[in-house]
Amino acid sequence: MPSLQVLIIDDEPAIRQILSKVAAGAGHTVMTAANGEEALTRLGKGDIDVALCDIRMPDISGIDVVEKARMQGIDTIFLMMTAYASVNTAIEAMRAGAYDYMIKPLRSEDLVNRLEQLADVIHLKSENRVLRELVKSQSSETWAMTSPAMRVVERLVIKVAPTDSTVLITGASGSGKGVIAQIIHQNSHRNNHSFIPVNCGAIPENLLESEFFGHTKGAFTGASKAKRGLFVEADQGTIFLDEIGELPLNLQVKLLHVIEDQNVRALGSEQARKINVRIIAATNKDLAQMVEAGLFREDLYFRLNVFHIPLPSLEQRKEDLPELIRHFIHKESLKMGLPDSIEIRPEALQTLMTYNWPGNVRELQNVIARSLILAENGYIDVVDLPHSVRSTYLDTETEVADEQGNLKQQLRNYEKAIIRSAIDKAHGDRKAAADRLGIGVSSLYRKLDHKMRTDN
Repeated sequence: MPSLQVLIIDDEPAIRQILSKVAAGAGHTVMTAANGEEALTRLGKGDIDVALCDIRMPDISGIDVVEKARMQGIDTIFLMMTAYASVNTAIEAMRAGAYDYMIKPLRSEDLVNRLEQLADVIHLKSENRVLRELVKSQSSETWAMTSPAMRVVERLVIKVAPTDSTVLITGASGSGKGVIAQIIHQNSHRNNHSFIPVNCGAIPENLLESEFFGHTKGAFTGASKAKRGLFVEADQGTIFLDEIGELPLNLQVKLLHVIEDQNVRALGSEQARKINVRIIAATNKDLAQMVEAGLFREDLYFRLNVFHIPLPSLEQRKEDLPELIRHFIHKESLKMGLPDSIEIRPEALQTLMTYNWPGNVRELQNVIARSLILAENGYIDVVDLPHSVRSTYLDTETEVADEQGNLKQQLRNYEKAIIRSAIDKAHGDRKAAADRLGIGVSSLYRKLDHKMRTDN
């Protein structure tokens, strides 16, 4: 069950003590306030999830506390406490913005159950918000793992996913570390909770601690409202720390404490908060080498490197290329509103198979997206591929033509290279390429189709 920040507001010390013990025993972080003014001061930090508030208090009534909190923009959930004879007053509190009420004296099991329900409500709202942001930024991938190199990865993923072990994924930029992290989460018992991806290198250093652990209202200049940290958002789920090698040393110390203690303290808060989060980290750097250079803490490295998954580059798993290409043609076609029937010519596929893919899977996805835009007649041709990708294949083809083939075949290859070069210089515009070559567009299409027929 997700842990809550609970504030008990009651002018009777005995009630505060009993309720605090019950809530803390259920795993929640508990604070108390003896009156309305004290409660509003504490609520003003904006980090209280649930306030258990008595309606009748000597200085300010519980209804006034709710109204003033709402006027200040505090979105804490208020659970009111009232005697049976004052149920009408409790309903009045709900009109003022309270969530619900409970009848005094409160039974321990009723309070625990109610807090559990509210934890689910709060966590669901948080997950929905995170999910909306996640869908905007990326979508879940499913990749075929047919190559021997990826079969090894698949076995490691299957073994570690059901556990709560911390995982370190290493591999070149663009090799799919984030996808593997999502697959681990989706196949774990945490898959009904949040998966929070964090790019440690994309967050300004002065904001990292606030983003990671949250802050209270007024914790620093510009903190006009409280913020739940990413670790709190990931409570009961998984946090994916991508590019962990970019994390500054001072944050490395605090991350180590979070891993060891499983609690976080928001900036401006005097209270630590218990969390239950699985950590998956990833990097394209050699962390062991960074440890030797004094750029990464050795104790944190050992904490993260409990279960290591080395991810091969695309160059090392070319057997997966045909399936990946089909996957990205389908995905990018849907994204761009193109027909889902676009196919790739065998010669274009061979060109992609020949290329060494320094940008890995990410580069492949971008190449397919560009090629789909240029594709005509329902096919991706070689001329639709970027020159940087085609050049390797053209160089290989030219070498073969120099060594073997009769004059007619070599002339055909030469003509083909001229047409491709013209289209490339025209940035894929076939009409402009035809004008450059001094032929009609229909003649250029015929030559392209002829080349494909004779090559196939």
